[in-house]
Amino acid sequence: MSSDATLARPYARAAFEIAMGEGPSALGEWARQLGISAALARDPRVGALLIDPRRSRTESMALLLPPGTPADGPFSDFLAALAANGRLPMLPEIATQFEALKREAEGTLKVRVRSAVPIEKAQMDTLRSSLARRFKREVEIETALDADLVGGAIIEAGETVIDGSVRGRLQRLAQVLAQ
Repeated sequence: MSSDATLARPYARAAFEIAMGEGPSALGEWARQLGISAALARDPRVGALLIDPRRSRTESMALLLPPGTPADGPFSDFLAALAANGRLPMLPEIATQFEALKREAEGTLKVRVRSAVPIEKAQMDTLRSSLARRFKREVEIETALDADLVGGAIIEAGETVIDGSVRGRLQRLAQVLAQ
């Protein structure tokens, strides 16, 4: 596990607890604000400004405050705490971990499906319902094309990876034949 992920964890949990303290409906707004701030922090130009010692913490924090967010609200207080601890560059990892906590609280599982060809809507609906039954949760699917798979798909759902690709099958066959 990377040190960024380890260092970001308590901040993601703190943001989650603050948002939950405002009510479950606040999770979406916090996720939106963290997403905007994280996207800004990912920008190399903004990232350089965040670590510039000539900038004050307040200036650095102001760069990342989403439009329309009150400067004296809970989210800006959270950003101020990150700035005070030199953790503003970790916002992308904090946002990622916050999203995972949010999905867990909402009973949703994010699944990544890589396929060699686009998946038709009917196939996607069948896949979604099968995964929802298997994991006993709502499923949010993100798709990506990967021509290297030759055919089939690879499904990544949390810690579970289901390799139904032709490439994966050929690799397993090669291993068996090599023994």
